[in-house]
Amino acid sequence: MSLDFLEDFASDYENALLQTGFGYFQLLLLTICGLIYMNTAIGVTIISFVLPSATCDYAMTSTDKGWLSASPMLGMLIGSYFWGCLADTKGRRVVLITTLLADGIIGVLSSMAPMYFIFMLLRLINGFNVAGTMCIIFPYLGEFQTTQRREKILCWMELYWTFGIILLPGIAWCLIPLKINIGSGIFFFHSWNLFVALCAVPSILLGLWLFALPESPKFLLEHGESEKALEVLAHIYVKNTGQSRSNYPCTTLRESIRPLQRDGEANIDSYRLENNSSSELKSLFLEIWYQTKTLYKHPYLKNSLITCAIQFCLTTSYYTLMVWFPEIFQRYDDFEKTHPGTPASVCDISSIVTSNTTFVDCQSEIDHTVFFHTFIIGLACIPTSFWLPLCVHKLGIKFFLVFSLTAAGFVTLGFYFVRNSFENLILSCIFEALTSLSISTLYCVLVDLFPTNLRVMAAAMSMTFGRGGALLGNLIFGFLIDLNCIIPIVLFSGMLFTSAFLCWLLPTTGADDLD
Repeated sequence: MSLDFLEDFASDYENALLQTGFGYFQLLLLTICGLIYMNTAIGVTIISFVLPSATCDYAMTSTDKGWLSASPMLGMLIGSYFWGCLADTKGRRVVLITTLLADGIIGVLSSMAPMYFIFMLLRLINGFNVAGTMCIIFPYLGEFQTTQRREKILCWMELYWTFGIILLPGIAWCLIPLKINIGSGIFFFHSWNLFVALCAVPSILLGLWLFALPESPKFLLEHGESEKALEVLAHIYVKNTGQSRSNYPCTTLRESIRPLQRDGEANIDSYRLENNSSSELKSLFLEIWYQTKTLYKHPYLKNSLITCAIQFCLTTSYYTLMVWFPEIFQRYDDFEKTHPGTPASVCDISSIVTSNTTFVDCQSEIDHTVFFHTFIIGLACIPTSFWLPLCVHKLGIKFFLVFSLTAAGFVTLGFYFVRNSFENLILSCIFEALTSLSISTLYCVLVDLFPTNLRVMAAAMSMTFGRGGALLGNLIFGFLIDLNCIIPIVLFSGMLFTSAFLCWLLPTTGADDLD
């Protein structure tokens, strides 16, 4: 049977959502979801300031740094599909709360890790939880929006990601230069440990705040909970209009026919399953399996393959370079101090690291210019963060994807030709502005490409490929940056060009009601 809703059901839900109006609730929801997305930006890129700060505490080589920067990506690789399956079967809200609380608690614990291996393992678990948040937050927000406003509301999320990229170096600049030296035996706690701990606290606070928000009414309808969905819509109506709940004009909603019901088999409602029943758990896993197979059958096969390939190529380039930017800035600072006035490319500055067993001086500190340069990178994203939501209806979301990825490919090639830290900073700013725009835009597209019962799982599947690429990219970059850095530069540039071409093949989205 088809996995889509009946056509008249989609219209019924859209009309019911239109009757709730637009106002306080949608703005509150956008704020909370935006803060969560901002928090994921911090969680994903925090390791970039840990690499130069913790080098001596953990006696890390460039290869060790590559493994450490790759560990959160490995966690995301594992966690994306796991949390995506749960979100499409057990609910968006409960999974968001779980992942945020777990991310915060593990983040605090990782700040006290006494050994490199333990810290790397805990950051892997952090990545596992962050993956769940990232693949759910856009579908959760989008399912509360009408067709007219959905695309623009989702595009505003890019601005919150930019705020996270700006806020992270600001926090690092305030905390990491502090003189904190607490230690006894193998235990130590320095300024960078405090930085890691404080960056974990917002996850806990946001997880607790989500208890005040309802489950997605679209998800509830998909799982036969029409009365609960109607209650949520009436709640939105009250918040937006200030009128009594009894004034909400919709009194009934047509339920969806469960799309995963196969011919001749009983319907499986995993949302109502009790976790202590082995037979029901078996039914849950069967449903997940059938959903997975459906993603790779007509009519979803083409879009599934294209989005997975785009995520792989884009995420490999973006997260690898973003994580390594502060390390490259630090190397430029070290090089220009020892070779003042000498032009040098990104590859040339790596000559200060004579081998993979050479450590920086343990009395050295991160230069303030490293924080400042990373801060400037975040500020550079502000223009594109406003450009996207303000012009998405005029230019089309596909235009933003193709343009930004093509331009980012040329910028990546340009890193080989820079000759000083200022030129490197300019290209880094342009790269971050373009690629972060592409990632947020792609999440917006995913909300429209797939129906409710497959939406999060499709996003999670594409993220799984993306995080696999990020894991591979960090390992390649960490290994080759001191040996032959032109290889990863050309490789990442080619991946961005490939992503741009694949985006051109995607169908146009944003004009139809959610399926």
